[in-house]
Amino acid sequence: MSRYWPILPAAGVGRRMMADRPKQYLLLQQRFLLDHTLECMLSYPRFEQVVMVLSEDDPYWPQSDFANDPRILRANGGAERCHSVLNGLAALDGLATDDDWVVVHDVARPCLRHSDLDKLFSVLVAPGAILATPTRDTMKRGVIVDSSGKVRIDHTVDRVQLWHALTPQVFRYAELRDALTTCLAQGYEVTDEASAMEHCQQFPLLVEGRADNIKVTRPEDLALAELFLTQDR
Repeated sequence: MSRYWPILPAAGVGRRMMADRPKQYLLLQQRFLLDHTLECMLSYPRFEQVVMVLSEDDPYWPQSDFANDPRILRANGGAERCHSVLNGLAALDGLATDDDWVVVHDVARPCLRHSDLDKLFSVLVAPGAILATPTRDTMKRGVIVDSSGKVRIDHTVDRVQLWHALTPQVFRYAELRDALTTCLAQGYEVTDEASAMEHCQQFPLLVEGRADNIKVTRPEDLALAELFLTQDR
Protein backbone atom coordinates (compact mmCIF):
# COMPACT_ATOMS: atom_id res chain seq x y z
CA MET A 1 0.00 0.00 0.00
CA SER A 2 1.26 3.47 -0.91
CA ARG A 3 2.30 5.76 1.92
CA TYR A 4 1.91 9.52 2.19
CA TRP A 5 4.87 11.82 2.84
CA PRO A 6 4.24 15.50 3.58
CA ILE A 7 6.98 17.93 2.57
CA LEU A 8 6.82 21.46 4.00
CA PRO A 9 9.18 23.99 2.37
CA ALA A 10 10.07 26.44 5.15
CA ALA A 11 13.35 28.03 4.08
CA GLY A 12 11.97 31.32 2.77
CA VAL A 13 12.53 34.71 4.35
CA GLY A 14 9.08 36.23 3.66
CA ARG A 15 10.23 39.70 2.60
CA ARG A 16 6.70 40.91 1.86
CA MET A 17 5.77 40.54 5.53
CA MET A 18 8.26 43.31 6.42
CA ALA A 19 8.91 41.55 9.75
CA ASP A 20 12.02 40.96 11.81
CA ARG A 21 11.96 37.23 11.08
CA PRO A 22 10.72 34.78 8.43
CA LYS A 23 6.92 34.65 8.34
CA GLN A 24 6.77 31.00 9.42
CA TYR A 25 8.07 32.14 12.80
CA LEU A 26 5.61 34.96 13.38
CA LEU A 27 3.28 34.42 16.32
CA LEU A 28 -0.31 33.24 15.91
CA GLN A 29 -2.17 32.68 19.16
CA GLN A 30 1.15 32.69 21.02
CA ARG A 31 2.63 29.95 18.82
CA PHE A 32 4.76 30.02 15.71
CA LEU A 33 2.69 30.05 12.52
CA LEU A 34 4.73 27.01 11.48
CA ASP A 35 3.59 25.07 14.57
CA HIS A 36 -0.08 25.40 13.63
CA THR A 37 0.69 23.93 10.23
CA LEU A 38 2.72 21.10 11.71
CA GLU A 39 0.01 20.29 14.24
CA CYS A 40 -2.49 19.87 11.41
CA MET A 41 -0.18 17.61 9.43
CA LEU A 42 1.08 15.46 12.30
CA SER A 43 -2.40 14.87 13.69
CA TYR A 44 -3.70 13.55 10.36
CA PRO A 45 -3.95 9.73 10.46
CA ARG A 46 -2.32 9.04 7.08
CA PHE A 47 0.87 10.91 7.92
CA GLU A 48 3.55 9.19 9.98
CA GLN A 49 6.40 11.62 9.35
CA VAL A 50 6.84 15.11 7.91
CA VAL A 51 9.83 16.47 5.99
CA MET A 52 10.67 20.01 7.09
CA VAL A 53 12.85 21.87 4.59
CA LEU A 54 14.66 24.56 6.57
CA SER A 55 17.53 26.97 6.09
CA GLU A 56 20.71 25.25 7.20
CA ASP A 57 21.44 27.97 9.77
CA ASP A 58 17.82 28.57 10.84
CA PRO A 59 18.06 30.13 14.35
CA TYR A 60 14.34 29.90 15.14
CA TRP A 61 13.57 26.22 14.54
CA PRO A 62 14.98 25.04 17.91
CA GLN A 63 12.20 27.09 19.59
CA SER A 64 9.44 25.29 17.68
CA ASP A 65 7.05 23.02 19.58
CA PHE A 66 8.11 20.24 17.20
CA ALA A 67 11.87 20.82 17.04
CA ASN A 68 12.62 17.56 18.86
CA ASP A 69 9.70 15.53 17.54
CA PRO A 70 11.00 12.21 16.16
CA ARG A 71 8.40 12.33 13.39
CA ILE A 72 10.18 15.30 11.78
CA LEU A 73 12.75 14.66 9.05
CA ARG A 74 14.86 17.71 8.30
CA ALA A 75 16.26 18.75 4.92
CA ASN A 76 18.21 21.86 3.92
CA GLY A 77 16.54 24.55 1.84
CA GLY A 78 17.66 25.61 -1.62
CA ALA A 79 17.85 28.83 -3.56
CA GLU A 80 14.19 28.68 -4.64
CA ARG A 81 11.12 26.67 -3.68
CA CYS A 82 11.70 24.10 -6.43
CA HIS A 83 15.21 23.42 -5.14
CA SER A 84 13.91 23.09 -1.58
CA VAL A 85 11.22 20.60 -2.58
CA LEU A 86 13.78 18.57 -4.52
CA ASN A 87 15.97 18.51 -1.40
CA GLY A 88 12.95 17.32 0.57
CA LEU A 89 12.43 14.52 -1.91
CA ALA A 90 16.10 13.56 -1.60
CA ALA A 91 15.62 13.26 2.17
CA LEU A 92 13.08 10.51 1.46
CA ASP A 93 15.49 8.46 -0.63
CA GLY A 94 15.42 4.95 0.78
CA LEU A 95 12.22 5.63 2.75
CA ALA A 96 9.66 6.39 0.06
CA THR A 97 8.94 4.07 -2.85
CA ASP A 98 8.43 5.35 -6.37
CA ASP A 99 4.66 4.90 -6.07
CA ASP A 100 4.29 6.59 -2.68
CA TRP A 101 2.48 9.92 -2.60
CA VAL A 102 4.31 13.14 -1.76
CA VAL A 103 2.13 15.84 -0.19
CA VAL A 104 3.72 19.28 -0.64
CA HIS A 105 2.14 21.96 1.54
CA ASP A 106 2.98 25.63 2.09
CA VAL A 107 4.09 26.02 5.68
CA ALA A 108 2.48 29.49 5.55
CA ARG A 109 -0.99 27.93 5.18
CA PRO A 110 -1.79 27.20 8.85
CA CYS A 111 -5.57 27.03 8.39
CA LEU A 112 -5.68 23.77 6.40
CA ARG A 113 -8.41 21.43 7.63
CA HIS A 114 -8.42 17.64 7.75
CA SER A 115 -11.69 17.66 5.81
CA ASP A 116 -9.86 19.15 2.82
CA LEU A 117 -7.19 16.45 3.07
CA ASP A 118 -9.93 13.81 3.16
CA LYS A 119 -11.54 15.33 0.07
CA LEU A 120 -8.23 15.51 -1.79
CA PHE A 121 -7.26 11.92 -1.07
CA SER A 122 -10.72 10.54 -1.86
CA VAL A 123 -10.29 11.40 -5.56
CA LEU A 124 -6.53 10.99 -5.85
CA VAL A 125 -5.30 9.24 -9.00
CA ALA A 126 -2.12 9.54 -11.06
CA PRO A 127 -0.61 11.93 -12.01
CA GLY A 128 -1.91 13.64 -8.86
CA ALA A 129 -4.14 16.43 -7.61
CA ILE A 130 -4.03 19.83 -5.97
CA LEU A 131 -6.39 21.80 -3.79
CA ALA A 132 -7.69 24.91 -5.55
CA THR A 133 -10.55 27.39 -5.48
CA PRO A 134 -12.47 28.73 -8.49
CA THR A 135 -11.80 32.38 -9.21
CA ARG A 136 -14.76 34.46 -8.06
CA ASP A 137 -13.49 37.95 -8.81
CA THR A 138 -13.47 39.69 -12.17
CA MET A 139 -9.95 39.23 -13.54
CA LYS A 140 -8.06 41.95 -15.43
CA ARG A 141 -4.87 41.67 -17.43
CA GLY A 142 -2.72 44.78 -16.97
CA VAL A 143 0.11 46.39 -18.88
CA ILE A 144 2.77 48.79 -17.58
CA VAL A 145 2.30 52.17 -19.25
CA ASP A 146 5.31 54.22 -18.12
CA SER A 147 8.63 54.15 -16.30
CA SER A 148 6.98 54.87 -12.94
CA GLY A 149 5.32 51.44 -13.03
CA LYS A 150 1.72 52.64 -13.57
CA VAL A 151 -0.49 49.84 -14.84
CA ARG A 152 -3.61 50.14 -16.95
CA ILE A 153 -6.19 47.54 -17.87
CA ASP A 154 -5.46 45.74 -21.12
CA HIS A 155 -8.52 43.49 -21.09
CA THR A 156 -10.82 41.45 -18.86
CA VAL A 157 -9.92 37.78 -18.59
CA ASP A 158 -12.67 35.16 -18.74
CA ARG A 159 -12.71 33.70 -15.23
CA VAL A 160 -14.82 30.63 -16.01
CA GLN A 161 -11.81 28.32 -16.29
CA LEU A 162 -9.54 30.11 -13.80
CA TRP A 163 -8.62 28.60 -10.42
CA HIS A 164 -6.45 29.77 -7.54
CA ALA A 165 -3.85 27.07 -6.87
CA LEU A 166 -3.58 26.13 -3.19
CA THR A 167 -1.75 23.40 -1.34
CA PRO A 168 -1.35 20.57 -0.58
CA GLN A 169 -0.30 19.38 -4.01
CA VAL A 170 0.04 15.60 -4.22
CA PHE A 171 2.03 13.50 -6.70
CA ARG A 172 3.82 10.17 -6.95
CA TYR A 173 7.28 10.39 -5.40
CA ALA A 174 9.25 9.37 -8.49
CA GLU A 175 7.13 11.36 -10.92
CA LEU A 176 7.51 14.61 -8.99
CA ARG A 177 11.24 14.04 -8.47
CA ASP A 178 11.73 13.44 -12.20
CA ALA A 179 9.54 16.40 -13.20
CA LEU A 180 11.41 18.84 -10.96
CA THR A 181 14.77 17.49 -12.10
CA THR A 182 13.76 17.91 -15.74
CA CYS A 183 12.55 21.47 -15.20
CA LEU A 184 15.73 22.55 -13.45
CA ALA A 185 17.91 20.89 -16.08
CA GLN A 186 16.07 22.99 -18.68
CA GLY A 187 16.42 26.20 -16.66
CA TYR A 188 12.73 26.35 -15.78
CA GLU A 189 12.27 27.32 -12.12
CA VAL A 190 8.64 26.50 -11.35
CA THR A 191 6.73 28.27 -8.58
CA ASP A 192 4.62 25.26 -7.65
CA GLU A 193 4.86 21.51 -8.11
CA ALA A 194 1.87 21.23 -10.44
CA SER A 195 3.71 23.49 -12.91
CA ALA A 196 6.57 20.99 -13.02
CA MET A 197 4.14 18.17 -13.80
CA GLU A 198 2.42 20.27 -16.47
CA HIS A 199 5.80 21.06 -18.05
CA CYS A 200 6.29 17.31 -18.41
CA GLN A 201 2.85 16.87 -19.99
CA GLN A 202 1.17 15.43 -16.90
CA PHE A 203 -1.99 17.23 -15.84
CA PRO A 204 -3.20 16.86 -12.22
CA LEU A 205 -6.77 17.13 -10.99
CA LEU A 206 -8.13 20.33 -9.48
CA VAL A 207 -9.98 19.59 -6.24
CA GLU A 208 -12.04 22.42 -4.78
CA GLY A 209 -10.87 23.27 -1.29
CA ARG A 210 -11.96 25.70 1.38
CA ALA A 211 -11.35 29.41 0.79
CA ASP A 212 -10.04 29.82 4.35
CA ASN A 213 -6.92 27.80 3.48
CA ILE A 214 -5.10 31.10 3.02
CA LYS A 215 -1.39 31.68 2.56
CA VAL A 216 0.07 34.24 4.94
CA THR A 217 2.02 36.52 2.63
CA ARG A 218 1.33 40.10 3.72
CA PRO A 219 0.91 41.64 7.18
CA GLU A 220 -2.88 41.82 6.92
CA ASP A 221 -3.06 38.04 6.29
CA LEU A 222 -1.89 37.35 9.82
CA ALA A 223 -5.05 38.76 11.42
CA LEU A 224 -7.21 36.84 8.95
CA ALA A 225 -5.42 33.57 9.72
CA GLU A 226 -5.88 34.20 13.44
CA LEU A 227 -9.63 34.67 12.88
CA PHE A 228 -9.90 31.40 10.94
CA LEU A 229 -7.93 29.52 13.60
CA THR A 230 -10.42 30.59 16.28
CA GLN A 231 -13.30 28.97 14.41
CA ASP A 232 -14.48 25.43 15.05
CA ARG A 233 -12.11 23.08 13.27
